[in-house]
Amino acid sequence: MHDILQEIIAHKEKELEVVFAKKPSLREALLGSETGIIAEFKRRSPSKGWIKEDGRADIIPLSYQQNGAAALSILTDEHFFGGSDDFIRTARRSGVTIPVLYKNFVIDEAQLYAAALCGASAVLLIAACLTKARCKELIDKAHDLGLEVLLEMHAEHELEYAALEPDLCGINNRNLGSFVTDVENSFHLAERLPMDAVKVSESGISDPATVKALRAAGFRGFLIGENFMKTSNPGLALNSFISQLK
Repeated sequence: MHDILQEIIAHKEKELEVVFAKKPSLREALLGSETGIIAEFKRRSPSKGWIKEDGRADIIPLSYQQNGAAALSILTDEHFFGGSDDFIRTARRSGVTIPVLYKNFVIDEAQLYAAALCGASAVLLIAACLTKARCKELIDKAHDLGLEVLLEMHAEHELEYAALEPDLCGINNRNLGSFVTDVENSFHLAERLPMDAVKVSESGISDPATVKALRAAGFRGFLIGENFMKTSNPGLALNSFISQLK
């Protein structure tokens, strides 16, 4: 006689394998990329409201991949950014195979499990949201789950968090308190990061010339979302941007 319970448990075991399965490396993808662009799926912003309310997670992330993105960032915060964990699942089901950054305001281990379960490769941790001790705990737990960590810093006093040895060090050009953006922040802080850090510049990047200058300053990753998402076809906008880098 067929045992439905055994079938259910067997399926659950397969579902949970996703948590500990080897995931595509964001760090390796950026180190091996000529462009280093992390294209972001971002439908809304607290400062600007809806950017693309009808943006579909089954279309735009895959289009980014097809048009040359080294990796993706997908906003999962629902209240302020109109995001969802399911956007990553949907992107993966649509055929996305490149690394995906789970972008949210992570303050608890439960969010790390959520990131692993939905198919993310890496998680964003924000120094401004965490004590150093708490940040270290979350980095260790993320690594236990097979997730890489992009540690975001914005102010000079936060650079001490880089000693926690995240997989990637991000410099946010946007002040999360005022939402004022200045790309010069990346240039200012880059030389203060460890020499071997894989550096990612985040926010406010809209010009290919800026990417070239940031790369010359030692950055290997460039997180760009709004510049693409505000266009009618984000994937084609990315393609055009990359063509100007060559």
